[in-house]
Amino acid sequence: MADSHKELPNDIVEAAGYPPGAGAAKRDYDPRLTNEDLAPLKNQTWTSYNIFAFWMSDVHSVGGYVTAGSLFMLGLTSWQVFLALIIGIVIVQGLANLVAKPSQFAGVPYPVISRVAFGVLGANIPAIIRGCIAIAWYGVQTFLAAGSLSIVLMKIWPGLADIAGSDTSFLGLSYLGYISFAILWFAQALVFWRGMEAIRAFIDFCGPAVYVVMVVLCGYMLYRADFDINMNLSDHQVSGWAAIGAFCSAIALVVSYFSGPTLNFGDFSRYGKSYEAVKRGNLLGLPVNFTLFALLVVLTAAATVPVFGELITDPVHTVERIDTWTAVLLGGLTFVIATVGINIVANFISPAFDFSNVAPQKISWRMGGMIAAVGSVLLTPWNWYDNADAIFWTLGLLGALIGPLYGILIADYYLVRNQEVVVDDMFTLDEDGEYHYVKGYNPAAVYTVIAAGVVSILSVVIPKLTGWLPSLPDYSFFVGAIGSGLVYLALARVFDVAGYGAAKAEASR
Repeated sequence: MADSHKELPNDIVEAAGYPPGAGAAKRDYDPRLTNEDLAPLKNQTWTSYNIFAFWMSDVHSVGGYVTAGSLFMLGLTSWQVFLALIIGIVIVQGLANLVAKPSQFAGVPYPVISRVAFGVLGANIPAIIRGCIAIAWYGVQTFLAAGSLSIVLMKIWPGLADIAGSDTSFLGLSYLGYISFAILWFAQALVFWRGMEAIRAFIDFCGPAVYVVMVVLCGYMLYRADFDINMNLSDHQVSGWAAIGAFCSAIALVVSYFSGPTLNFGDFSRYGKSYEAVKRGNLLGLPVNFTLFALLVVLTAAATVPVFGELITDPVHTVERIDTWTAVLLGGLTFVIATVGINIVANFISPAFDFSNVAPQKISWRMGGMIAAVGSVLLTPWNWYDNADAIFWTLGLLGALIGPLYGILIADYYLVRNQEVVVDDMFTLDEDGEYHYVKGYNPAAVYTVIAAGVVSILSVVIPKLTGWLPSLPDYSFFVGAIGSGLVYLALARVFDVAGYGAAKAEASR
């Protein structure tokens, strides 16, 4: 594919760093759909280890640790939590493999491959939705990492505690909170600005570094507990059908936690040397890596009970309670770095491509990422993250739309088109282009995302407002993905997308 492309004229947005900016665009690619960041890659160089490291950065974070630890609150035993984590991550692996293939084949990011299902202009719908989700989570993750950094800074300079209280705050955040937030905001922007190779090097370091600290922390806590721990960590136990329901909810929560980066995994799989290399990386980075991660989480959390007298599921708070200055410093900083890693991977790169896709000639990959970074500050996450209702009406509703977007992408590529993609037609506005549809929009996909999106949102809103089926929101991703897949297949037949309707009619004769 690389040799068949010629460079575009100089009116194409300048490269934003390698690999973004390394796309090979043909001369007949429409500039309104193309820049060097979105065009098919000249070289796909990522190995299985790079994909493995990507998932390590995604898994090894304070958020991932707390999410895994929070499953104990469902009333499950330790072995049930551990099994739910493994089953959930195997499902995530399968979902990631499905998303990875079209982007790896075409060498394009998620918003571009979405043009196949949504149309060359309709792809802006999923791009903007995913970009908005990433902006919100980018601010939240930076805020959480800033809290960890503040703990470390106060350990080094105890006097900073004077500016860490609510009496020294502005717009809801303490002065020390602003300092920590600013440090991490600029640090993440610096890594991002240097391009995908710098990001790859960063995540290649983050994952293994966090593993070292987690193993040491787990060993230390077990030693402090004299290796005498009770694996039943929940303050209540459920049984019978209630246990089955809680177990299924735990699995669904694991899948939902990873649904965002899974949806736009094509932003990374496009760099894979081969689809097989990507699948090997997914195998190592998800089931294999997550099994060890889950084991460390369960053992460390169990050890906090005899050591500190209470269950602690936040690793930063665990490190904070250790009376060794070096442990607090190294452990706290490592978990800060880990959170920065997942933030760049999951919430910086996605909107960079998403917003660049909206206006390729005006928004480069770098500019798209900085739009997300600035937007995350304007949202002031510290004012609403601790408010459960605020989180629900923002992240909860936006997150409910991930499932429908996923279902449409997968149903179109695997079932409607039988894994066939015309790469060049993703970059043309000509009416005879494969993905022009109706003025650049595929009505089957647009109608589906509206219908399935409403159902998915209702699956979250109705239990919230009425108390009916309180566990249903845990399954919003599955409701949206499966529902949208079925609706899209029906509408694809009606609108005869890619000859799907004619083929089905012929088969039924």
